[in-house]
Amino acid sequence: MINAIIVDDELKSRESLKILLEEFCDNVTVKALCQNVAEAVQSIQQHKPDVVFLDIQLQRETGFDLLTQLGDFNFEVIFTTAYAEYAIKAFKFAAIDYLLKPIDIEELKRSLSKVEKRMNDSISQRLQQLMQNLKSNIPENYKLALPTSDGLIFVKTQDILYCEASSNYTEITVADGKKYVVSRTLKEYEDMLSDHNFYRIHNSYLINLNAIKKYVRGEGGYVVMTNDKSLDVSKRKKEGFLARIGAKM
Repeated sequence: MINAIIVDDELKSRESLKILLEEFCDNVTVKALCQNVAEAVQSIQQHKPDVVFLDIQLQRETGFDLLTQLGDFNFEVIFTTAYAEYAIKAFKFAAIDYLLKPIDIEELKRSLSKVEKRMNDSISQRLQQLMQNLKSNIPENYKLALPTSDGLIFVKTQDILYCEASSNYTEITVADGKKYVVSRTLKEYEDMLSDHNFYRIHNSYLINLNAIKKYVRGEGGYVVMTNDKSLDVSKRKKEGFLARIGAKM
């Protein structure tokens, strides 16, 4: 059984989420509803929840203020938010779960399923990275959380050379030569990294345009990356790719 606390400054939002959890999530018990940071701190200390559903904006305070006050903690956090797209990407980068209001039942179930699998993992590093990503105005300073079989690995986006599709997994190669196999699709990384100077040159490859050593022309041609790895450019992607590197140059 998962013990949960809901923190939201809007009564309607608190009650709506509580109803969804009670009606559609039999494995969740809602221990408390809180409208501000002070109430949340008290309830968390009293009930020691497994997960906290946390609104980002709490009147004059934020959900991050709550986490800062608590310091170390061992519960999972699912943010509930109406934040802009740039912030949503920051959540994905840090492997933090979030729910967009109004909350969709299936998305709620998926988030809880992921939380159950991660309940023994430390969330502190992920939240710290999330806050750093949100504060950073320089995309190259973003760090991406890679969920591997050994746990979470954090890498700077600028250190990623390319990502290669492998069924529903992605193999990510970084500048120091290490490779990480991650249980996310290449499309997910394309969505996250497209604003960070990455381009999908092939169904199988998403590359860091800053890590190209040279491009060799052909029907589609191929690129040579800084680690001397050659990657094909598909004929269909060639025009868009050349436009991107032309604009970059």
